[in-house]
Amino acid sequence: MQTGKASKTALGVAIRRAAHQLMDVPPVLDDRIAVRLVGSGYPRHMERAMHPVARDFRAFMAVRSRYVEDQLAHAVAQGVRQYVVLGAGLDTFAYRNPFPELRVFEVDFPATQEWKREMLKNAGIALPPALTFVPLDFERHTLAEGLDEVGFDRTLPAFFGWLGVVPYLTLGAFRSTLHAIGQLSAGSAVAFDYALPPETLSLVGRIAFEALAGRVARAGEPFKLFFSPDTLEAELRVAGFERLEQLDYGQINERYFKDRADGLKLSAVKLAMLVTAWVSDAA
Repeated sequence: MQTGKASKTALGVAIRRAAHQLMDVPPVLDDRIAVRLVGSGYPRHMERAMHPVARDFRAFMAVRSRYVEDQLAHAVAQGVRQYVVLGAGLDTFAYRNPFPELRVFEVDFPATQEWKREMLKNAGIALPPALTFVPLDFERHTLAEGLDEVGFDRTLPAFFGWLGVVPYLTLGAFRSTLHAIGQLSAGSAVAFDYALPPETLSLVGRIAFEALAGRVARAGEPFKLFFSPDTLEAELRVAGFERLEQLDYGQINERYFKDRADGLKLSAVKLAMLVTAWVSDAA
């Protein structure tokens, strides 16, 4: 993400979520808002995302959002009433939020939020009253400062979704964000995806990684940060998280793609992991 510019990778993610709605039945993530948001403005990109070769990538874009939203639903059932979407990009949860009591805070660079609001307007998608935009230049303000300015209540637990962001961060920025979340009330949690070290991948995985890394680098948003499950767990423990769950591709397939008639599932490429970490269980 380049300061002052809208995210190109955010558009690619939204296009793949939209393509998933049109190509994979039933969708793992029900996100018809994504189709409206992308609209007919990107026909060439949509055609590429709907191609069978792109199926694995769009499946991961959809399932990681489904995973976070499942974890959020569990948190809401436990009494959480604040949801923070970090690096929100073109995320659509706030516009199909099934929880009337849940406040949603979308955190992102000002330029990306301005672009998103224009796309929402053009698509005729109204801004829900429970949504608060948090325009944040991370080079000038901390996450805590940005949230404090918009009425986020740090005395209450909150759930954080952090998708498609961690691989683009420096280690310092990653740790700073984890620390801010780790200081919150019992019952708070964060769910995100992270990239595995390239040297640990299979030959097929390394080829797929290099192709993807080249594309995002050309978009001005290169990969910077990688973790193994063990090193990621160590980072979470130091930041104050007491309980965590990590899912690899096999576990994701078992939970979300088992027995599908169309055979949709994540391939053996295994580039990333999903994780949820809890500060501590609410009393």
